[in-house]
Amino acid sequence: MKDTLRELIHGALATLRAQEILPDGTDPVFVVERTRNREHGDFASNVALTLAKQAGRKPREIAESIAAAIKDPRVERVEIAGPGFINFFLGAAAMHAEVATIIEKAGAYGRNTAGAGRKAQIEFVSANPTGPLHVGHGRGAAVGDSLARVLDANGWAVTREFYYNDAGAQIDNLARSVQSRCRQIDPDHADWPADGYRGEYIKDVARDYLAGATVHADGIDVRAAGDADDLEAIRRFAVAWLRREQDLDLRAFGVAFDVYFLESSLYQEGKVEHTVKELVAAGHTYEKDGALWLKTTDFGDDKDRVMRKSDGGYTYFVPDVAYHEGKWRRGFERVINEQGADHHSTVDRVRAGLQALDVGIPKGWPEYVLHQMVTVMRGGEEVKLSKRAGSYVTLRDLIDEVGRDATRYFLVARKTDSQLVFDIDLARAQTNDNPVYYIQYAHARVCSVHRQLAERGIEVEAGVGIAALARLDSEHERTLMSELSRYPEVVESAALNLDPQLVAQYLRELAAAFHGYYNAHQFIVEDADLRNARVTLADAARQVLANGLELLGVSAPQSM
Repeated sequence: MKDTLRELIHGALATLRAQEILPDGTDPVFVVERTRNREHGDFASNVALTLAKQAGRKPREIAESIAAAIKDPRVERVEIAGPGFINFFLGAAAMHAEVATIIEKAGAYGRNTAGAGRKAQIEFVSANPTGPLHVGHGRGAAVGDSLARVLDANGWAVTREFYYNDAGAQIDNLARSVQSRCRQIDPDHADWPADGYRGEYIKDVARDYLAGATVHADGIDVRAAGDADDLEAIRRFAVAWLRREQDLDLRAFGVAFDVYFLESSLYQEGKVEHTVKELVAAGHTYEKDGALWLKTTDFGDDKDRVMRKSDGGYTYFVPDVAYHEGKWRRGFERVINEQGADHHSTVDRVRAGLQALDVGIPKGWPEYVLHQMVTVMRGGEEVKLSKRAGSYVTLRDLIDEVGRDATRYFLVARKTDSQLVFDIDLARAQTNDNPVYYIQYAHARVCSVHRQLAERGIEVEAGVGIAALARLDSEHERTLMSELSRYPEVVESAALNLDPQLVAQYLRELAAAFHGYYNAHQFIVEDADLRNARVTLADAARQVLANGLELLGVSAPQSM
């Protein structure tokens, strides 16, 4: 409807220019927004205020001329408010047309072509292969996958990518931890590595390694050597073992990736060294105290950064620059990194490094979505430990406790820049206080109506009640139709703001509108036209609920 009203306004402006009420060339930038209070109409526009100076007329005069020029059966009336805002009151025909559109488009309703097939890449989770995925990784997985779904719904060609940090000190600690377990040394022993990993999973890796097991990870089979003295063989096997475990966790979560990228490949293929040479050649580096520095202050950073330390090793942001240069060369117009808030300090220096390459990468590329920490609660107390991991709550713990659907919804239901409290008791509750249950129950209720009709030998085909929608004139019905019409705007806004929680919030509001309608009206009535109209409206609600849940990776059950 926002697009429809924009078209009507542009048509009115063209009419006023033709009548010489407005001068030629008056084609202003304006907004059409939903009103907060429906007493002021369904939508409002500031078009008259943006035109006033250019047209040399008072805003209210222009608003009145525009209002008089709009003639459309979908607009019941137009009112002028304040200094010149135009308030639009939609007629029943507009609402009925939207219901018909929902039934016609079905699963495609709410999707648009804003991205027009342009390439976008979302990197998320990107956990070190040193242990099971924790709840923070789970939040990243839920948000990242939902972002990919939302961008896809906006027409973008989306690639999901997982970056494995399989190089560095943490992998060394992993290998030494597994080796210690292979030698029957436990975490309480004096010889246990100072920074070793203590979870039970280390014992499982060691057991499989000594047994000569083979693990399959990302299309490659890695067979254990079984030699407790071969640290490099232990390293290869442990990394593959944990990559497989993380992949199994993600499958249980309903998350799949198109590309798995190994940090180690940047070194093996010489890409880090090549990137450093490019930066030197571009003139944005200098030597100081035996180290190589990047002039990141030239690109907005608060101080210059060391790239290559005096011992010859690279600092951690250098491979990130090399990695992202590769993303740029792969042709991604948009790159979005969904990461924990602890990555905040790397944002400026990675962007600075990319700008310093002088290869045409735009400022502000890549984009970042940083999520805050997750606190898990049960029985009013924080849950901190997992036997499997040893020191943190795992994603699999949550899935086992409350199921995939509740886990995904709860982890995406708040803005990423807000800390999230995951209440296990609430997520398991089959009450209206549980938003997942509340939304899914609305979908199941519509399905139950069709089952009840079938038991009476009545079949209501999709859309059969569209012609009778005029029979629906209650406040509950108008509220539900208005709420349904918001969905395309929510999908668009979620993509523009990289904020899938907008979808989660909307679904709860839509479910409330439907439950209110369902509780106030009978669906199975003798009057066939009224029955068909109500069932058709319910079907439209079921379709939008299903579409929105799909964007969050949450199922839409037919019974509960």
